[in-house]
Amino acid sequence: MHKRTKIKISIFVLLVGMACMFTAVVTDHWAVLSPRVDKVNQTCEAAHFGLWRLCKKYIYISSENYVEGHGCGPISLPGEENCTYFRHFTPGQDAEIFEYKTQKEYNISAAAISIFSLGFMILGSLCLIGSCTGKGKGRDYLLKPAGMFFAFAGLCSFISLEVMRQSVKRMIESEETIWIEYYYAWSFACACTGFILLFLTGIALLLLSMPQMPRNPWETCMDAEPEQVE
Repeated sequence: MHKRTKIKISIFVLLVGMACMFTAVVTDHWAVLSPRVDKVNQTCEAAHFGLWRLCKKYIYISSENYVEGHGCGPISLPGEENCTYFRHFTPGQDAEIFEYKTQKEYNISAAAISIFSLGFMILGSLCLIGSCTGKGKGRDYLLKPAGMFFAFAGLCSFISLEVMRQSVKRMIESEETIWIEYYYAWSFACACTGFILLFLTGIALLLLSMPQMPRNPWETCMDAEPEQVE
């Protein structure tokens, strides 16, 4: 496969990864929490949240939906929903929302790291634009920082995922919690997909931008003819 074709495929995969990561950052279905339900024909309160806000949903549990020993839900059932934004950067305010203490320091870290990820994606995109519009050696040169920026964006995505996972784990294990069940939802899956695509494709783009390997054992990388991307 020609080098130009490989780069085009890498750029397409990067666009998919950026779309997945951006979707994860702006949506609030990273995790779903459910309290215990002991009786039928009553309303329970499930919750789902992301980096920026928490949504509380009031779900009516009928005899058809009730499963003994299970939590409120599924979250897809109809019900009234009320969303509140986390006060990430407002010091001195109580972090207790909806009868449980959110791990505010975890959410601040995950949100801040996700912003760094978006910043690296923007820088990588600018380098790609410069590479596509440039001529000669400048096109090849800009692919190197582009690959590094996208790889860094993938690493930041992974760190944000791990911080959010630890936040949910600590929340569930708290003695004051009302939640008995949790699972990671589609926003979390988008972030995982974004991490994999951005990191691996960023590394691939970086390798594609490297000088051509020598064809003969007595050559060095400096002696080998440069492979231009047309």
